[in-house]
Amino acid sequence: MSPLATSVIQSVDWAAIAPPAIAAAAALVVLVADLFLPEGRKRVLAWITVGGLVLAGLSLLPLLDGDRTTFCLVGSPRECSYVADHFTLVVQLLVLAGALVAALLSVHLMDRMPAGEFWFLLLSSASGAALLPASRDLATLVIALEVTTLPSFALVGLRRGDRLSGEAALKFFLTSVAATAVTLLGVSFVYAATGTLHLSAIARGLDAVDPRLDTLAAAGAALTVVGFAFKLAVAPFHFWVPDTYTGAPLPVAGYLSVVGKAAGFSGLILVTVVAFEPYAHVWGPVVAVLAALTMTVGNVAALRQPPGQSRSAVRLLAWSSIGQAGYLLVPIAAAAYADPQRQVGITLAYALMYGAVNLGAFGVAALVGRTAPGNRLTDYRGLYARHPFAALAMAFFLLCLAGLPPGVIGLFAKVAVFSSAVDAGLGWLAAVMAVNVVIALVYYLRWTALLFTRAEAPAAGGAAAERIRTPAPLMTAIALTAVVGIALSGAPQLVLRFASGALL
Repeated sequence: MSPLATSVIQSVDWAAIAPPAIAAAAALVVLVADLFLPEGRKRVLAWITVGGLVLAGLSLLPLLDGDRTTFCLVGSPRECSYVADHFTLVVQLLVLAGALVAALLSVHLMDRMPAGEFWFLLLSSASGAALLPASRDLATLVIALEVTTLPSFALVGLRRGDRLSGEAALKFFLTSVAATAVTLLGVSFVYAATGTLHLSAIARGLDAVDPRLDTLAAAGAALTVVGFAFKLAVAPFHFWVPDTYTGAPLPVAGYLSVVGKAAGFSGLILVTVVAFEPYAHVWGPVVAVLAALTMTVGNVAALRQPPGQSRSAVRLLAWSSIGQAGYLLVPIAAAAYADPQRQVGITLAYALMYGAVNLGAFGVAALVGRTAPGNRLTDYRGLYARHPFAALAMAFFLLCLAGLPPGVIGLFAKVAVFSSAVDAGLGWLAAVMAVNVVIALVYYLRWTALLFTRAEAPAAGGAAAERIRTPAPLMTAIALTAVVGIALSGAPQLVLRFASGALL
């Protein structure tokens, strides 16, 4: 073969792409196995899914030695479409661990959903979410985002005979389609102005953009950021979240609140901090305003949830996740004014804390939902008497989200986010965050108090409160998240040190 022929052949670093590739391969295995397994043995598919996610997680270990790149432009090794750096590995760890916990939470639900389709869709979405933080061009970024999102529509509406689930999937679908259209329009504008899709090349191109195309480039950057804001449920683009989470199976809602957000935030970080870095003076204030609006809308709405309303516990978790998204936006906004690498590390550290405890909270909600399908906040009254471990775990998760001891990791994460705003000169944003933390304390503590409040005595002739029976996989998932939360609370500084890594 001639030297010219060999020079245009790309080599593929299979170790670098192993995490998303293994998840995708496991999805194909589940899809094929579902065709041959009899109905009584469909449970095997759950353990194939768990095994695939564990294997994908283990494939991160060989990548700890240093940055790996692949799918690079011929003759320009700096322009690569896939980069496995520290930032990528931290997000992929969060994504794969979150998908694994969601899988364990879902095992007991397979009598109400088609098992093969469910596990295939979960693995497909997880593979897209694992690909997204490694994407370093806008085309791969958008494709990875859609691979993450498209299976999620079906996961939300997969439950048989549930009208609410179908409505939730439709709202999610319509919102996501609009977000994708806006994102693609923005990407096309950026490409027209810079002539490239690679993130680092876009940053260089925006520094020297033709003055006649400056407005086009700015509009493209703004539309791209707005598209990601839709996907992340950032206010005022958050309206789909409460209904979607309420209608979805609880493990799927937990998956969306953690894995979906982790993937979306990693994409937002890449387009703002890397690609649109020359326009930091534009997107920095915009993201700061969105952060303030998002945390305020989420926390105020969560505070106003009626305890006796059907599915009020799930709706509170949905609004809480919107409020938490506002906190996650703060360091991204701060990255426009101060050390971007440190700010990105703070965002990832907060996401790791939030991911562990929020999935645990959804796990306890799924447990309570087994005997109280309405999943009202009032259904948690006296949970300690019926299931002490679940009550203690839920109390710990809520205190972590509130930022109170013994949830030290939650307190540490909020202090880190608060300091990032102060260091960046965003004192007004730090003040807004402080007010919102106080608002959140009210509804988190109110829910925590319910767990240990004596349940009302049954009426004469009525049945006593039913003791909750816990499937082993569900208990394992709750225990795993509790152990992770306790371990992180024991050494909170290690989280920020682990999350901080080279992105730029």
